[in-house]
Amino acid sequence: MISVTSNSILLYLITNFSDFQLACLGSFLIHESVFFLSGLPFIYIERAGWLHKYKIQPKNNTPEAHERCIIRLVLYHLGVNLPVMIFSYPIFRHMGMKSSLPLPSWNVIMSQIAFYFVLEDFIFYWGHRVLHTKWLYKHVHSVHHEYATPFGLTSEYAHPAEILFLGFATIIGPAVTGPHLFTLWLWMVLRVLETVEAHCGYHFPWSPSNFLPLYGGADFHDYHHRLLYTKSGNYSSTFTYMDWIFGTDKGYRKLKSLKDD
Repeated sequence: MISVTSNSILLYLITNFSDFQLACLGSFLIHESVFFLSGLPFIYIERAGWLHKYKIQPKNNTPEAHERCIIRLVLYHLGVNLPVMIFSYPIFRHMGMKSSLPLPSWNVIMSQIAFYFVLEDFIFYWGHRVLHTKWLYKHVHSVHHEYATPFGLTSEYAHPAEILFLGFATIIGPAVTGPHLFTLWLWMVLRVLETVEAHCGYHFPWSPSNFLPLYGGADFHDYHHRLLYTKSGNYSSTFTYMDWIFGTDKGYRKLKSLKDD
């Protein structure tokens, strides 16, 4: 079972806040905290020139580009993300989500999160490919590709329509399984950290892709941002096997082979 400390924290929360407050406002605050605390450091690293030898692309973004991204992200999160959390709350409750004690075992939590990662990656892959068709790219997905040299915070910089469209891939797993709120929060934290890392623009010796088989990471996704929409490939969010199966990573694998040689 989960530790006594976790139980104590949750007991305090459910005693002092309603399910609605925890599921909507609590989730929003956790998301914002994890997202900006993990993403902002990459802006300062880029501006200061630290760890430049690990930077995938030599080009740096301007301070104005960083500021524009942050301002629009705050507007998107308040205008899109928060309302989605509020309006999806009844669905999660209907499917069985709860916040009461006892907490589920780690086996249950991790098996659900593993399922969410696989399902999200599958849906995201096809949704992302659709967004790279000519009309949708021009009118929707091109917003995300304004930053050909991505940094952590650009992971959620996108057209509001895309936020809703691809956000479906993130919430569908929890929506159909009705997990404990603790599981939902942990899934959200891990998903945010994963997408920030994929957009960070740096490939470190300690990057997860160096240790986790089939994990894409920053080097895999950075390639996607460097190319024109018709030739980008690497559409998956977390893993690499969907692109390998459907041959949409051929350019990336060829480039990696040339670098190795």
